[in-house]
Amino acid sequence: MCHNQHSNYTRRDFLTRTSLGLGALSLGSLLNGTGAFGNSLWQDNAPPHFPARVKRVIYLFQSGAPSQLDLFDYKPQLIKMNGEQLPESIRKGQRLTNMTAGQSSFPLVGSIFDFKQHGESGAWISSLMPYTAQIADDLTFIKSMYTEAINHDPAITFIQTGSQFPGRPSIGSWVNYGLGSDNENLPAFVVLVTKNKFGQPLYSRLWGNGFLPSEYQGVQFRAGKNPVLYLSNPPGVTETARRRQLDALGDVQQIQFDKEGDPEILARMSQYEMAYRMQTSVPEIMDVSGEPEYIYNLYGEDSRKPGTFAANCLLARRLIEKDVKFVQLYHQGWDQHYALPENIRIQCKETDQPTAALIQDLKQRGLLEDTLVIWGGEFGRTNYSQGTLNATSFGRDHHPKCFTIFMAGAGVKPGISYGTTDEFGYNVASDGVHIHDFQATLMHLLGVDHERLTFKYQGRRFRLTDVHGKVVKDILS
Repeated sequence: MCHNQHSNYTRRDFLTRTSLGLGALSLGSLLNGTGAFGNSLWQDNAPPHFPARVKRVIYLFQSGAPSQLDLFDYKPQLIKMNGEQLPESIRKGQRLTNMTAGQSSFPLVGSIFDFKQHGESGAWISSLMPYTAQIADDLTFIKSMYTEAINHDPAITFIQTGSQFPGRPSIGSWVNYGLGSDNENLPAFVVLVTKNKFGQPLYSRLWGNGFLPSEYQGVQFRAGKNPVLYLSNPPGVTETARRRQLDALGDVQQIQFDKEGDPEILARMSQYEMAYRMQTSVPEIMDVSGEPEYIYNLYGEDSRKPGTFAANCLLARRLIEKDVKFVQLYHQGWDQHYALPENIRIQCKETDQPTAALIQDLKQRGLLEDTLVIWGGEFGRTNYSQGTLNATSFGRDHHPKCFTIFMAGAGVKPGISYGTTDEFGYNVASDGVHIHDFQATLMHLLGVDHERLTFKYQGRRFRLTDVHGKVVKDILS
């Protein structure tokens, strides 16, 4: 009988059994809190590839694209030439969106907001960001970011996944896949979205796992009674009953896995177990009632209101205190094609104080030493007005050729501004940083070689940076 079984062992059986073994190793490494590679499986290729300078990341994504020209990239030439036409020698026939390509006039518009230099670093910061200005010497500005994407959906998808096309894993998923979790009771990758904000839509695929196993996707925490959808037990189901149900379900799934060898079955098993543990850990982390009064004062009055950007910044600090590896915040409303002066004031009032407070809070707790905070959007805004320009109101269109982000914390030099744009704020003048360079640098800070963290899918090995990207070593501390 044994001989007959072996003689009937097909190539398909072999591949199925092999995938079962690899999947089991992957699950074992996940449950043990190590990265998806697991040293026993990938050995020399297992990240971290070198000592990590960053243990945790908080990414404050400003969806819609903040105007760098009204916040951080001070351009006196635009103020001097306000209302004059954008010189063709500066534009050089570059691509415009359909929203302004048909304009017969491209009047330059200088910022109406005051700029001053702050701190010993002398960073130029607008009067719109007074709290951020107070921590100027803690910040690392990159003023020469650029991208190929000119519209929101491909641009956000690009900076979050490394591709303009949907279907690729997000940055947080790659980090989760490569480095695993440091807290078995909370996801390694948590997402917080400011509630009741509008603008360009946000899709769950922006924090999705793409073609990676599903346990590596981001988990969205929401404000309110049920912060994670479908996490709570149904009425009448006790914790003991839930435990028995999971044990029974696990037995059934193990039988199915032994038969089919589908690694996704293992992913479901691990997700069910994580959900069970989260029933206790999530309510604890979301309960901010024990925070002292000075913390609420630091983050601002909005921090008392669940779901606001300020409240989410406070939650981000609490999450990384529990060793959540990647926390992604999304804040919509920066897409200011019209009435920019009015709308950007609202956005800055909602985000300036809590952003600075988060960095100060991390610093006073000693957490900034191994945590990296990132602030920025998907592209920049034009130096010319979209539509009619008048003394008090104007708009700015999408501009992929240059924009500004800033970082603070572990692994980066504080108090510097890297890269420059031309005097019109239209093109990168020096030290351009492409989206893939930014992603490569982030992975490097986490101890990961972006060229070696790959996943084979449809016959090709994919990575976050595709076939591009270089580490921006000049900003590293």
